[in-house]
Amino acid sequence: MLRTHFTLVASLASTLAASTALGQASTPTASTPTDLKVTITNEGNADFTLTPLWFAFQNGGFDSFDAGSLASPAIEAIAEDGIVDGLIMDFDASGQPGNRQGVVTAPGGFPGAPVIENGETGTAFITPINPAAYQYFSFASMVIPTNDNFIGNDDPLAYQVFDAAGNINDPSGTFTITVLASDIWDAGTELNNGLGAPFSTAGGTATDTTDPIALEANNLADFVGITTPSGVTITNLYDPSDVVATITISQIPEPATLSLLALAPLGMVTRRRR
Repeated sequence: MLRTHFTLVASLASTLAASTALGQASTPTASTPTDLKVTITNEGNADFTLTPLWFAFQNGGFDSFDAGSLASPAIEAIAEDGIVDGLIMDFDASGQPGNRQGVVTAPGGFPGAPVIENGETGTAFITPINPAAYQYFSFASMVIPTNDNFIGNDDPLAYQVFDAAGNINDPSGTFTITVLASDIWDAGTELNNGLGAPFSTAGGTATDTTDPIALEANNLADFVGITTPSGVTITNLYDPSDVVATITISQIPEPATLSLLALAPLGMVTRRRR
Protein backbone atom coordinates (compact mmCIF):
# COMPACT_ATOMS: atom_id res chain seq x y z
CA MET A 1 0.00 0.00 0.00
CA LEU A 2 1.12 3.58 -0.65
CA ARG A 3 1.97 5.49 2.50
CA THR A 4 3.34 8.91 3.30
CA HIS A 5 5.03 10.32 6.37
CA PHE A 6 1.97 12.43 7.05
CA THR A 7 -0.51 9.55 6.93
CA LEU A 8 1.70 7.53 9.26
CA VAL A 9 1.98 10.40 11.73
CA ALA A 10 -1.81 10.69 11.70
CA SER A 11 -2.13 6.94 12.21
CA LEU A 12 0.19 6.95 15.22
CA ALA A 13 -1.67 9.89 16.73
CA SER A 14 -4.93 8.01 16.21
CA THR A 15 -3.42 4.93 17.85
CA LEU A 16 -2.47 6.81 20.98
CA ALA A 17 -5.93 8.34 21.25
CA ALA A 18 -7.72 5.07 20.56
CA SER A 19 -5.61 3.00 22.95
CA THR A 20 -7.20 4.60 25.98
CA ALA A 21 -10.71 3.97 24.69
CA LEU A 22 -9.83 0.38 23.84
CA GLY A 23 -8.65 -0.44 27.33
CA GLN A 24 -5.06 0.76 27.59
CA ALA A 25 -4.10 0.57 31.25
CA SER A 26 -0.79 2.45 31.19
CA THR A 27 -0.21 6.14 31.85
CA PRO A 28 2.73 8.46 31.08
CA THR A 29 3.09 9.32 34.79
CA ALA A 30 2.70 7.24 37.94
CA SER A 31 -0.82 6.97 39.36
CA THR A 32 -0.04 5.26 42.67
CA PRO A 33 3.07 5.01 44.89
CA THR A 34 3.57 1.38 43.87
CA ASP A 35 3.02 1.55 40.11
CA LEU A 36 5.03 -0.65 37.76
CA LYS A 37 7.44 1.27 35.53
CA VAL A 38 8.02 0.00 31.99
CA THR A 39 10.81 1.54 29.90
CA ILE A 40 12.26 0.93 26.47
CA THR A 41 15.56 2.37 25.27
CA ASN A 42 16.64 2.45 21.65
CA GLU A 43 20.31 1.62 22.19
CA GLY A 44 21.40 3.39 19.00
CA ASN A 45 23.64 0.66 17.60
CA ALA A 46 22.32 1.31 14.09
CA ASP A 47 20.35 4.03 12.31
CA PHE A 48 16.90 2.51 12.82
CA THR A 49 14.03 3.86 14.92
CA LEU A 50 11.32 2.11 16.94
CA THR A 51 7.62 2.90 17.00
CA PRO A 52 5.72 3.15 20.31
CA LEU A 53 6.02 -0.12 22.22
CA TRP A 54 2.88 -2.13 22.91
CA PHE A 55 3.23 -4.28 26.03
CA ALA A 56 1.06 -6.56 28.14
CA PHE A 57 1.32 -8.56 31.33
CA GLN A 58 -0.39 -11.91 30.77
CA ASN A 59 -0.88 -15.32 32.37
CA GLY A 60 1.11 -17.24 29.76
CA GLY A 61 -1.90 -17.91 27.58
CA PHE A 62 -1.75 -14.88 25.27
CA ASP A 63 0.28 -15.70 22.15
CA SER A 64 0.52 -12.67 19.85
CA PHE A 65 2.26 -14.51 16.98
CA ASP A 66 4.10 -17.69 16.02
CA ALA A 67 7.18 -18.00 13.84
CA GLY A 68 6.38 -20.06 10.75
CA SER A 69 2.75 -18.93 10.67
CA LEU A 70 1.14 -16.11 8.71
CA ALA A 71 0.87 -12.78 10.50
CA SER A 72 -2.46 -11.91 12.07
CA PRO A 73 -4.06 -8.57 11.11
CA ALA A 74 -2.83 -7.17 14.44
CA ILE A 75 0.80 -8.18 13.79
CA GLU A 76 0.59 -6.96 10.18
CA ALA A 77 -0.63 -3.57 11.44
CA ILE A 78 2.19 -3.08 13.90
CA ALA A 79 4.87 -4.57 11.61
CA GLU A 80 3.90 -2.44 8.60
CA ASP A 81 2.66 0.76 10.22
CA GLY A 82 3.49 0.71 13.94
CA ILE A 83 -0.22 0.68 14.77
CA VAL A 84 -1.06 -1.02 18.09
CA ASP A 85 -4.87 -0.94 17.98
CA GLY A 86 -5.22 -4.54 16.77
CA LEU A 87 -3.02 -5.92 19.53
CA ILE A 88 -4.93 -3.90 22.12
CA MET A 89 -8.25 -5.28 20.84
CA ASP A 90 -6.91 -8.85 20.66
CA PHE A 91 -5.68 -8.61 24.23
CA ASP A 92 -8.97 -7.06 25.37
CA ALA A 93 -10.83 -9.99 23.82
CA SER A 94 -8.53 -12.64 25.30
CA GLY A 95 -9.97 -12.42 28.82
CA GLN A 96 -6.60 -11.86 30.49
CA PRO A 97 -6.89 -11.03 34.22
CA GLY A 98 -6.89 -7.33 34.99
CA ASN A 99 -6.19 -6.26 31.38
CA ARG A 100 -2.72 -5.00 32.25
CA GLN A 101 -1.50 -3.58 28.93
CA GLY A 102 -0.23 -0.28 27.61
CA VAL A 103 1.89 1.72 25.17
CA VAL A 104 5.30 3.31 25.73
CA THR A 105 6.06 6.40 23.64
CA ALA A 106 9.15 8.58 23.39
CA PRO A 107 9.24 11.85 25.32
CA GLY A 108 9.64 13.71 22.04
CA GLY A 109 10.41 11.89 18.82
CA PHE A 110 10.53 13.89 15.61
CA PRO A 111 7.71 16.44 15.26
CA GLY A 112 4.28 14.84 15.11
CA ALA A 113 5.20 11.27 15.99
CA PRO A 114 6.37 9.89 19.36
CA VAL A 115 8.76 7.32 17.85
CA ILE A 116 11.76 6.16 19.87
CA GLU A 117 14.90 7.36 18.14
CA ASN A 118 18.55 6.48 18.79
CA GLY A 119 19.44 6.93 22.44
CA GLU A 120 15.89 7.81 23.50
CA THR A 121 14.07 6.14 26.38
CA GLY A 122 10.30 5.98 26.67
CA THR A 123 8.52 5.29 29.96
CA ALA A 124 5.02 4.21 30.94
CA PHE A 125 3.46 3.34 34.28
CA ILE A 126 0.79 0.80 35.13
CA THR A 127 -0.96 0.03 38.41
CA PRO A 128 -0.45 -3.60 39.49
CA ILE A 129 -3.48 -5.68 40.43
CA ASN A 130 -2.52 -9.16 41.68
CA PRO A 131 0.61 -9.56 39.51
CA ALA A 132 0.85 -13.23 40.50
CA ALA A 133 -2.07 -13.74 38.09
CA TYR A 134 -0.15 -12.33 35.10
CA GLN A 135 3.47 -13.30 35.56
CA TYR A 136 4.53 -13.06 31.91
CA PHE A 137 5.35 -10.13 29.60
CA SER A 138 4.64 -9.65 25.89
CA PHE A 139 5.66 -6.75 23.64
CA ALA A 140 5.85 -5.54 20.04
CA SER A 141 7.27 -2.55 18.16
CA MET A 142 8.00 -1.80 14.51
CA VAL A 143 11.52 -1.16 13.25
CA ILE A 144 11.41 1.85 10.94
CA PRO A 145 11.88 2.68 8.11
CA THR A 146 11.48 -1.02 7.18
CA ASN A 147 8.54 -2.47 5.28
CA ASP A 148 7.43 -5.03 7.87
CA ASN A 149 10.15 -5.73 10.43
CA PHE A 150 9.36 -5.71 14.13
CA ILE A 151 10.52 -6.82 17.56
CA GLY A 152 8.42 -8.97 19.86
CA ASN A 153 8.23 -12.38 21.55
CA ASP A 154 6.56 -15.32 19.86
CA ASP A 155 6.80 -17.41 23.05
CA PRO A 156 4.29 -16.14 25.64
CA LEU A 157 6.33 -17.81 28.39
CA ALA A 158 9.65 -16.24 27.38
CA TYR A 159 9.69 -13.51 30.03
CA GLN A 160 8.44 -14.35 33.53
CA VAL A 161 8.49 -10.92 35.15
CA PHE A 162 6.77 -11.93 38.41
CA ASP A 163 7.16 -14.95 40.66
CA ALA A 164 4.28 -16.91 42.17
CA ALA A 165 4.05 -14.38 45.00
CA GLY A 166 3.72 -11.46 42.59
CA ASN A 167 7.22 -10.07 43.20
CA ILE A 168 9.60 -8.89 40.46
CA ASN A 169 11.37 -12.05 39.35
CA ASP A 170 14.90 -10.68 39.69
CA PRO A 171 17.03 -10.15 42.82
CA SER A 172 17.84 -6.59 41.71
CA GLY A 173 14.17 -5.63 41.68
CA THR A 174 14.36 -4.77 37.98
CA PHE A 175 13.51 -7.27 35.25
CA THR A 176 15.53 -6.58 32.09
CA ILE A 177 14.86 -7.77 28.54
CA THR A 178 17.65 -7.36 25.99
CA VAL A 179 16.52 -7.40 22.35
CA LEU A 180 19.30 -8.26 19.91
CA ALA A 181 19.47 -7.59 16.17
CA SER A 182 19.25 -11.36 15.68
CA ASP A 183 15.80 -11.16 17.35
CA ILE A 184 14.26 -8.87 14.69
CA TRP A 185 11.31 -10.45 12.90
CA ASP A 186 10.08 -10.20 9.31
CA ALA A 187 6.28 -10.32 9.30
CA GLY A 188 6.23 -11.66 5.73
CA THR A 189 3.47 -9.28 4.66
CA GLU A 190 5.49 -6.94 2.42
CA LEU A 191 8.55 -7.18 0.20
CA ASN A 192 11.54 -5.64 1.98
CA ASN A 193 12.76 -3.36 -0.79
CA GLY A 194 12.26 -0.01 0.93
CA LEU A 195 9.53 1.11 -1.46
CA GLY A 196 6.47 2.43 0.33
CA ALA A 197 8.12 1.84 3.70
CA PRO A 198 6.61 3.90 6.54
CA PHE A 199 8.52 6.99 7.65
CA SER A 200 10.73 6.66 4.59
CA THR A 201 11.57 9.14 1.88
CA ALA A 202 12.02 6.34 -0.68
CA GLY A 203 8.53 6.76 -2.11
CA GLY A 204 6.94 4.16 -4.33
CA THR A 205 4.40 1.51 -3.51
CA ALA A 206 4.89 -1.48 -1.28
CA THR A 207 4.47 -5.01 -2.65
CA ASP A 208 2.25 -7.28 -0.56
CA THR A 209 3.49 -10.80 0.21
CA THR A 210 2.08 -13.82 2.05
CA ASP A 211 5.17 -15.34 3.61
CA PRO A 212 5.26 -16.79 7.14
CA ILE A 213 6.77 -14.84 10.01
CA ALA A 214 10.52 -15.49 10.23
CA LEU A 215 13.63 -13.92 11.66
CA GLU A 216 15.02 -11.13 9.48
CA ALA A 217 17.38 -12.81 7.04
CA ASN A 218 19.18 -9.89 5.35
CA ASN A 219 20.35 -7.76 8.29
CA LEU A 220 18.06 -4.91 7.11
CA ALA A 221 20.57 -4.19 4.30
CA ASP A 222 17.74 -3.40 1.87
CA PHE A 223 17.21 -0.07 3.61
CA VAL A 224 20.72 1.38 3.23
CA GLY A 225 20.50 4.84 1.68
CA ILE A 226 16.91 5.52 2.72
CA THR A 227 16.44 8.77 4.61
CA THR A 228 13.86 9.05 7.38
CA PRO A 229 11.76 12.19 7.96
CA SER A 230 13.96 13.02 10.96
CA GLY A 231 16.88 13.42 8.55
CA VAL A 232 18.77 10.19 9.26
CA THR A 233 20.10 8.30 6.23
CA ILE A 234 20.45 4.59 6.89
CA THR A 235 24.15 3.78 6.59
CA ASN A 236 24.91 2.03 9.87
CA LEU A 237 23.50 -1.50 10.08
CA TYR A 238 23.28 -3.84 13.06
CA ASP A 239 25.63 -6.71 13.63
CA PRO A 240 23.57 -9.73 14.72
CA SER A 241 24.89 -9.45 18.28
CA ASP A 242 24.12 -5.73 18.60
CA VAL A 243 21.52 -4.67 21.14
CA VAL A 244 18.52 -3.07 19.45
CA ALA A 245 16.58 -2.19 22.59
CA THR A 246 16.54 -2.69 26.32
CA ILE A 247 13.20 -3.07 28.10
CA THR A 248 12.98 -2.87 31.88
CA ILE A 249 10.15 -3.50 34.34
CA SER A 250 10.44 -2.33 37.94
CA GLN A 251 8.19 -1.18 40.76
CA ILE A 252 8.35 2.32 42.19
CA PRO A 253 9.92 3.32 44.46
CA GLU A 254 12.77 1.52 42.74
CA PRO A 255 15.30 -0.46 44.84
CA ALA A 256 17.95 2.29 44.86
CA THR A 257 15.36 4.84 46.00
CA LEU A 258 14.16 2.55 48.77
CA SER A 259 17.72 2.11 50.03
CA LEU A 260 18.27 5.86 50.23
CA LEU A 261 14.97 6.36 52.03
CA ALA A 262 15.94 3.71 54.56
CA LEU A 263 19.31 5.32 55.22
CA ALA A 264 18.12 8.92 55.41
CA PRO A 265 16.63 8.77 58.94
CA LEU A 266 19.93 7.40 60.25
CA GLY A 267 21.91 10.26 58.79
CA MET A 268 23.86 7.91 56.57
CA VAL A 269 23.21 9.60 53.23
CA THR A 270 26.35 11.54 52.42
CA ARG A 271 27.26 13.93 49.66
CA ARG A 272 29.79 12.92 47.07
CA ARG A 273 33.14 14.60 47.55
CA ARG A 274 34.16 17.09 44.93
